[in-house]
Amino acid sequence: MKEKVLELLPEINEIKEIELMEKVVACWAEAMEYRNWTVEELRSIPFTLLADNVQIYFIEHVRTCCKMAIACDKVLDEAYGERKTPVNRDYLIAGSLLADVGKLLEFDKKPDGTVFKSDYGKHIRHPFSGVGLAFKHGLPSEVMHVIATHSKEAAGEKRSPECIIFHHVDFIDFELVK
Repeated sequence: MKEKVLELLPEINEIKEIELMEKVVACWAEAMEYRNWTVEELRSIPFTLLADNVQIYFIEHVRTCCKMAIACDKVLDEAYGERKTPVNRDYLIAGSLLADVGKLLEFDKKPDGTVFKSDYGKHIRHPFSGVGLAFKHGLPSEVMHVIATHSKEAAGEKRSPECIIFHHVDFIDFELVK
């Protein structure tokens, strides 16, 4: 399963801390196994069920948001150097890659491949199930914070620098399709 996760999300290799990288892979592997998601399905399902006729696919969204978050952090480094608010790049990448992993529990699929919000998903949205997976696999609280506070459920909560970056790149992608 590790090979499938790394095939889907090569950005995992950007994480320098090996133990953190392995925990990210483990979360993805468990989430994929939960509903028996295949690589092909994850490349072809919509990234959100909150808009009609979505032409951006789930893995594209995850990877694009991660790449935008890394690029944003690099631009801030170049612009402000030592004056920049410190960002833990490994936590930024891990949080970016795991922010939507809970959707693999929130979504389900019909035999014809149609994706819908599962009964579980009607009660537990992806930030909550994503934090649960991350906790189970021993991810740092800083990464769980990104997962927990990236979406609308965290409106009004104080966000870490890593989450501020991810929250905004995630909503760039979302706002452009809804």
